[in-house]
Amino acid sequence: MIKTEDIIKIANYFSIIAHTPGRLRVRVNPKIKNEGGNITLADIENLPNKIDGIKEIKIKKIIGSVTIMYEPTIFKPSLWEDLIAHRNLDEVSEIINKLAKEVV
Repeated sequence: MIKTEDIIKIANYFSIIAHTPGRLRVRVNPKIKNEGGNITLADIENLPNKIDGIKEIKIKKIIGSVTIMYEPTIFKPSLWEDLIAHRNLDEVSEIINKLAKEVV
């Protein structure tokens, strides 16, 4: 099971390519492979089943990008930008925990 702190840790490796309300596309730093831990691609792809407001996650390993489709009325676009920039992490964690179905 993926935890909120894992989501924040993973976001360290993301940089925004394109962001419109409801769709976020990020580049993934290849150093994420060195992160280790128990987080799998399946855990990441399964986040829509675990957090309200995330509709779909598509991972393109070949080009190193992730596209996240989300509900902008639930997840404000600024929340994603804060997560990736590592700003306001207490607020981000609180919101993720409120929306979580299984995330701890």
